[in-house]
Amino acid sequence: MSEQSSIHESQFSDGGWIEWFCNLEDHFFFCEVEEDFIRDPFNLYGLRQKFPRFDEALEMILSPECPADEELEDEKFLSLYQEATDLYGLIHSRYILTPRGLALMRERMFQGRFGQCPRVFCQAQNTVPIGLSDDLKVSRVKIFCPKCGDVYVPKKKCADVDGAYFGSAFPHILLYVTDFLLAFQQSRPILIYPQSHQSWASKQRSMGSSCIKRLKQSNFPFLRRNQHQERRMKNYK
Repeated sequence: MSEQSSIHESQFSDGGWIEWFCNLEDHFFFCEVEEDFIRDPFNLYGLRQKFPRFDEALEMILSPECPADEELEDEKFLSLYQEATDLYGLIHSRYILTPRGLALMRERMFQGRFGQCPRVFCQAQNTVPIGLSDDLKVSRVKIFCPKCGDVYVPKKKCADVDGAYFGSAFPHILLYVTDFLLAFQQSRPILIYPQSHQSWASKQRSMGSSCIKRLKQSNFPFLRRNQHQERRMKNYK
């Protein structure tokens, strides 16, 4: 398996499974999801039915120890490891939409941790991870350039990193929030795109709004209002 080589090269981590997993060679796009977030059943809504060994995979993710060398040679363990990887990836896609997750990914974006746009006229614009689908096994993770609006294959192809680990709406929500944060913190905001692309800002705001509407209609219950809340809002108006 492709992950075996990178697994053996990353035995330096003394932390738990999450820290070890995020320090693997091709996993530099990931941020470490807080254990409290993972332990909250509310954040795992709708995931159990997707994984036949859900409890075992979750136990592996929350393990305080990294895998041993003997375990990494066991086919049954590697099968469970793949399921734990997919589960962690889907949890990760939800975590990076929280205020804490957005702050972590925003900092990494400004540091250039996700790479730069290969297009010459974008002048090494920092990029953001994106998935072409919210479903597993559809495509690998790609990078999105906020200046030209195109999607590219990362220099390191990240063979075992599924695009669903980040989701298709993440870049637009991150840039939507970042735009408002910069405008709030400075009287004249230093945006991540040049003045010649000012129209891009309004485009991103509309894209962010449409993405949030789409998320409310998907399997993200924490972004949807229930019928009782809707009635209260109407009565309030």
